[in-house]
Amino acid sequence: MAGDGSLPGGGAPSITTIERRGIEYVPGQERWGRPSALFWMWAGAVWNVEYVYYGAIAVVFLGLSFAQAVTVVLLGNLSYVLTGLASVQGPRAGTTTFAISRAAFGPRGNKLPSLFNWITQVGFEIEGIAFIVFAAVVLAGRAGFTAGTPAKVFFLVAAVAIQAVLPTLGHAAMLTVLRWLAIPFVVLFVVMAALTAGKANLHAVAHGASWGMLTVFLALVISAGGLGWTENANDYSRYLPRATPAAPIVVAVAVGAAIPSALLEILGAAVGTAVPAAANSPTGLVAGFRSWFVVPFLVLAIFQLFAINTLDLYSSGVTLQSLIPRLRRLHCVAIDTLVCAGIGAYAVLSRSFFGLLTGFLLYIIVWLAPWCAIYLVDSWLRRNNYDHDSLLTERGGLYFRSGGVHWPAIIAQAAGGVAAWVWLNASSGGVLASVGPVSGVTGSSDFSVFSGLLVGGIAYYLLAGPEVRTEGEASRAAR
Repeated sequence: MAGDGSLPGGGAPSITTIERRGIEYVPGQERWGRPSALFWMWAGAVWNVEYVYYGAIAVVFLGLSFAQAVTVVLLGNLSYVLTGLASVQGPRAGTTTFAISRAAFGPRGNKLPSLFNWITQVGFEIEGIAFIVFAAVVLAGRAGFTAGTPAKVFFLVAAVAIQAVLPTLGHAAMLTVLRWLAIPFVVLFVVMAALTAGKANLHAVAHGASWGMLTVFLALVISAGGLGWTENANDYSRYLPRATPAAPIVVAVAVGAAIPSALLEILGAAVGTAVPAAANSPTGLVAGFRSWFVVPFLVLAIFQLFAINTLDLYSSGVTLQSLIPRLRRLHCVAIDTLVCAGIGAYAVLSRSFFGLLTGFLLYIIVWLAPWCAIYLVDSWLRRNNYDHDSLLTERGGLYFRSGGVHWPAIIAQAAGGVAAWVWLNASSGGVLASVGPVSGVTGSSDFSVFSGLLVGGIAYYLLAGPEVRTEGEASRAAR
């Protein structure tokens, strides 16, 4: 039984062992993971200063009252259930998210969402790198050095080099280090909360924002949170034994990520009421802290940012492999590092960081919401029964269908993307600003997440339901 992954295999490899596996199938004897490890991995990654910043911009830039921000944060973080649901396919399929996505889209049709995801992952990496550079600039200032453009470029190059270390070592090292980092991150949160409590002005925005802005912030919370992590989820759950029940996986992932995300965003909203500069740039957060806390805060924040970037860089690498199979995982890490450095320089030197960030978080909804719905509906229809050999072949196999393209998924993706775009309000996106036609006539609301999910998922169910059920039954019978 251990050979098919139904029982736990050996222990985890050493954290100094470089993982050679990319999207290849994980055999049963190497399935050493447990759901509790996913809990600590997600908690360690999400205890992160980025989420404090998201809460601050809700109050400062979007005009929400503190009570409105808290309500939206609590609602938005329920979306981590999507991350949990998108983690249960890995143990059954034994491979990564965008290899599993071939079941719905076909090996050739899957290249389009794989490309979108690779761009998205690199975008999240750039966001983290920008935060790291901004923090390094403030630390340099504390040491009496004013960091100009050459210094920022140096910090950028150093950051992209350092962030490649853990993804290069691979899965075991990442889970172990993120578990270690969770505790100091919790301590940092407690200190930040204590320092903020006496300064927060929870009635700073007496009337709050319009309902349109409330929905824009909800879209941001979901995009940066539960929806935004669905495309990474199975990259880490694939090391769990095949017979691992779904419920513990969903709970471990959803709770491990949602609790820190919600707490940090609420803290950020409180900081924003006291220190409006907190939303002007990621390092504006330190304006509300006592002098003695600034340096340890920034040092730990940098470690946090490297931690979250680790997940993005690892997932972007295996996604690139699903797009260009001949590449090795280590080659993909190198490519992503170079691309991240090049585009990251623009983000760091840009004067419109807030606009670039919010525009990025909103626009990814257009492809990500329908893809997520298609992925989960496909998983449900086939009852998570996959032919792993067919998932990993470029020609032939169960999922090749019409020349490698499964048109029902492509049509559903396009329909869901249009539905998301017409209800998108990216007016805060700076140079990327735009407002969809439905948003424009509904009080500048943003229901792009929900319209994209519903239209994409329903379209796929109607177009492909019987066919996918038959495929699932064939895979179960052949196992």
